[in-house]
Amino acid sequence: MPKKRICLGCGIPLQNTNVLQEGYTANLDNPYCERCFRIKNYGEYQVVTKSNEEYVKILKSINRTKDLVLLVVDIIRLEKDLSFMKEYLKNPILLVLNKCDLLPRSVSQEKILTYLQEQNLDFVDIVFVSAKKKYHLDELYQMIKKHQTSNKVYVVGNTNVGKSSLINQMISSYSKSNQELTISPLPATTLNKLEIVIDEGLTIVDTPGLIDNESIANYVDSNTLKRIQGKKEIRPKTFQLKPGQGIIIENLVRMDYIEGERNSFTVYVSNDLKVKRINALRQETLKDLYLENFDLKYYEDIVISGLGWIKVVGRGKVAVYLPKEVSTYTRKNLI
Repeated sequence: MPKKRICLGCGIPLQNTNVLQEGYTANLDNPYCERCFRIKNYGEYQVVTKSNEEYVKILKSINRTKDLVLLVVDIIRLEKDLSFMKEYLKNPILLVLNKCDLLPRSVSQEKILTYLQEQNLDFVDIVFVSAKKKYHLDELYQMIKKHQTSNKVYVVGNTNVGKSSLINQMISSYSKSNQELTISPLPATTLNKLEIVIDEGLTIVDTPGLIDNESIANYVDSNTLKRIQGKKEIRPKTFQLKPGQGIIIENLVRMDYIEGERNSFTVYVSNDLKVKRINALRQETLKDLYLENFDLKYYEDIVISGLGWIKVVGRGKVAVYLPKEVSTYTRKNLI
């Protein structure tokens, strides 16, 4: 029985029998399914709903190997617990901090590295990269060569962290292949494991992203999601607030300053999102959302999962309004 061909963009097996199912193409000689073709050529995004159960099965299959794993994360939207992949994988893991081009230039990577090292994370190494700018791509390539245990190296992470974009840059920089993975701002673009031969000693295996159900990315429309992700270096917005004032980020999140001395609040989110100061005592906007209260210590961030964070300098009490499904928490100032 002939081996099924797979889509070179998303990894799903190609089929020409059901236009409503994943992997459909009118011609099985085409290298891409119709969905990937339309994303690449027309920017027509089609949402595919996948459960994490399917992705966990893939991770368990990786766990049966001893191969090196690249855990790619979005440095602007760091997960609360970066050891989350250890629940599924016992493999050696190289932590790849992607989208460094979005960090403000004033931000010290050394401070971020210190913050991560204080968490006693068990990674073989950590590297800062930018798939978009090819920043530290050579360093990543050398780290892979140093730590790989076989020809195969797996790439894992949550959705929308830039795994496929990073692999595309590695293909263009180190491989003779013309293959290009499908990328889009929507979750679940990659649907199955997909092997890409980089050179004689390295085959990269792309995997679907785990869906972080606590991320705001899952509860906004595609236009808003594009703006949340942003394309340029973040320009932080600082507000000096006194109790009774607050901040609104688009129609997504509201933060009211309830109690404390005059305080500094710096918002780190995409430049494409509108951020404004409000009179919290007079304005009712977004107060119908879920409420979280925080009693802040000195030098803490308020993190909104999938969106960014607000750096706070002094002590104080704040109220945060946001969708109930979205996680928000505090941490020591990252910057």
